[in-house]
Amino acid sequence: MSGPTDLDAAWALRWALLAQEAVSRHRIELMELDQAIGDGDHGENMDRGFTAVGARLEESAPPATPSEVLRFVATTLMSTVGGAAGPLYGTAFLRGAAACLPGEGQTRHALGGAEVATVLEAGLAGIVARGKAAPGEKTMVDAWAPAVRAARAAADAGATPADVLAAAAEAAETGAQDTEPMIATKGRASYLGPRSAGHRDPGAVSSALLLRAAADAAVRGDGAALDDGSVPDDAAAPDDGPDDAAPAGTA
Repeated sequence: MSGPTDLDAAWALRWALLAQEAVSRHRIELMELDQAIGDGDHGENMDRGFTAVGARLEESAPPATPSEVLRFVATTLMSTVGGAAGPLYGTAFLRGAAACLPGEGQTRHALGGAEVATVLEAGLAGIVARGKAAPGEKTMVDAWAPAVRAARAAADAGATPADVLAAAAEAAETGAQDTEPMIATKGRASYLGPRSAGHRDPGAVSSALLLRAAADAAVRGDGAALDDGSVPDDAAAPDDGPDDAAPAGTA
């Protein structure tokens, strides 16, 4: 087992900033993936959205709870990310923010492994509700669904929040890879029919990047990753995952 037993607002802030760095670093790859089966703007849109998240965090008082951080990210993405990605990711973070709370009007300052799994489940539910997508349609759901299953299994086994997120990130990376042979039946990529096969879905790839950032943020509880604004090596795209993937569907 690794990482702290609970994740607080500092973790959520590290997640947001590591996500910004990861998206920025892989902006071109995401654009190239989207150009293959979409409209080509997924990398640009995601980079604009998370750059806005980082800038607005610098300009305002830091949110005090994980829920407040996730809500901050959600509203920023919804107002700055174009295409389908803004509403989808915004809804995911918004649902996750709500899932952080033990009840209406209550506050939770730290999340254990089970709560982290619940947050991811809520995020997936939000994406499904907003995008009307299901697994196997070559969308970001194909990264989130296995990630959520892995997270819940790890949490039920008593894993730390860091290990829950690590399991989710690994499953998301595999899920993103597995979109490559799929024929899209949802989103813009579906217009290509069989020609959509052979390219990874950009939304699934960016989802894997975000979940890896969450996992990396959880094991860097000392805040070192934020001191110089740099991205740790292990926060980059997975070695054999989204890095060389190709975007489309929910992007």
